[in-house]
Amino acid sequence: MWDDLAQRLEKAGHRVTAVDRLPSAGTDPASLGDLTADADHVRRVLDTLDEPVVLVGHSYGGMVITELADHPKVRHTVYLAAFWPQRGQSLLDMLGGGAMPNWIVPRDDGALEITDDLELARDTLCADLDRDRTREMLSKAVLQSGSAFVVPSTAPDRGHPTTYMITERESDNCIPVAAQEAMAANADQVVRLPAAHMVQLSRPDELAQALDRI
Repeated sequence: MWDDLAQRLEKAGHRVTAVDRLPSAGTDPASLGDLTADADHVRRVLDTLDEPVVLVGHSYGGMVITELADHPKVRHTVYLAAFWPQRGQSLLDMLGGGAMPNWIVPRDDGALEITDDLELARDTLCADLDRDRTREMLSKAVLQSGSAFVVPSTAPDRGHPTTYMITERESDNCIPVAAQEAMAANADQVVRLPAAHMVQLSRPDELAQALDRI
């Protein structure tokens, strides 16, 4: 998901570390972690780095990077069309506290998966990708832990700047523009990208340029 963007940032002279898979995602429902496990995993990655970090979280990743607001390695946090919880809020709270969105399918084993309805998934996540690239993206999707949606954020106090990047294509139904606008009100700066939710796939050049400026 991050390869195109990482290549562009590396070409611009940046060191890029991508967390390929969080503990809450995988193929074995019994082994999936939750938000706490995800934050601990990224914290361990940060601890291995020897330079200040611009920490970027996309979508659910915003929940994770919020948990790391007080990490000493982080110099700037970027919410990329991401959930930005307040202290005590879970992801399910941010989704309204009721039923899952129609593109997320709960399973009997407690895990969640993306719908196999290609048009629904495309309209929700990546309306600016063609159908072949959407199929390719969905073929790489794995299960997500349902428990990750109910763990409340600790949202520690932040001592560094933040940027919220809004994907402002109105067809973005994953996190509607209005919801992104509301969360972006808490940011030090706001960047707008003419893209749908999976902007790292559809607009890697514009996204790389925006991160390069940060």
